[in-house]
Amino acid sequence: MTDNKKSESSEKQVSEAGLADVVACNSGISLIDGQAGQLLYRGYDAVELARHSTFEEVAYLLWYGRLPGLSEFEAFLDGFTGSMRLPVETVMIMRMFPHVATPMEILRTAVSSMGHWDPDSGVTRLDALMRKAQRITERMPLIISSYQRLRNGMEPIEPRSNSGIAMNFLYTLTGKEPDPVMVRAMDSALILHADHELNASTFTARVVAATLTDIYSCITSAIAALKGPLHGGANAEVMNMLDAIGDPARADSWVKQRLSEKKKIPGFGHRVYRCEDPRATALRETARKITTMTGNTHYFEIAEEVEKTMLANTKVFPNVDFFSGTLYNAMGIPSELFTPIFAISRVVGWTAHILEQLKNNRLIRPTANYVGPSLTPYVDISARS
Repeated sequence: MTDNKKSESSEKQVSEAGLADVVACNSGISLIDGQAGQLLYRGYDAVELARHSTFEEVAYLLWYGRLPGLSEFEAFLDGFTGSMRLPVETVMIMRMFPHVATPMEILRTAVSSMGHWDPDSGVTRLDALMRKAQRITERMPLIISSYQRLRNGMEPIEPRSNSGIAMNFLYTLTGKEPDPVMVRAMDSALILHADHELNASTFTARVVAATLTDIYSCITSAIAALKGPLHGGANAEVMNMLDAIGDPARADSWVKQRLSEKKKIPGFGHRVYRCEDPRATALRETARKITTMTGNTHYFEIAEEVEKTMLANTKVFPNVDFFSGTLYNAMGIPSELFTPIFAISRVVGWTAHILEQLKNNRLIRPTANYVGPSLTPYVDISARS
């Protein structure tokens, strides 16, 4: 084959930047229909699950591939949420972290450290991997709530056995019995963030898992990917935007000014959806309910005006981040915890994908389209100009 033909062949194989529309694997975990605006978990509508199910039941669905019967779900919960607590060693390490460290940095390091004290450390059987997935999932919320208390001069609170992840996260964060309506809102938000096909952090987890490293390394890498501002953190950026606007009456002019400057509006647009993100639809309902209940409607009112202006002037729709920030804010959760909340939900999807990858594993090793110079002869340094 001539050099020209080789070049043409290589060019034909080049994918769009960011691997857009490249099919990287077969998966039975979640399906995104970007045209219809639908997200399915194992065939079930994620929005319907958010309205009627619990985060623990959705975790079971993603891990085991089906919804459980009552008796088997009760047995699952007994082992899953019946022993929620952090290893003493992890808490000791967290006490050493500087208070200026961000919650995502803490989460990344603390999760990595937990692998040292896992009773199944070094065991790679499927049953051991499932136990590790459950331990990581139940402990990540406690890492966030415990460190938030430590950095504010308070002691961590022991979670309540046999209570759900949403309830225990709010309880261990505030030290108060959370309102059941708040717990339900958090449960719904966690369900809607549980999985989303091959997003950056999930793909990272699968790539790392394909090397046959341990599950703690896989989750640590996924957290590192989510920490990046182009993946996680968009809901916090939405709150910064709403703060900058300050008043619903200013939203129209503020958005139009940004659009005229061709600047991105946080919380709008998605790589996959060509209509409104279905998770945004569900979170709008929940945010409206919680902000009305708490009387903290200021940010939600600004958000509604921003959305109205965007829809009137563009074809860009809200995504999952747009209303999650106003929801968490109304629940009294500080904005630096928004991305960690994303992580404590998405870990269910990460672990499901890791388990799926390992069932039919092959090392993930794509190729690159070389665009550098052709073979160049070496010239001794003394002869170079």
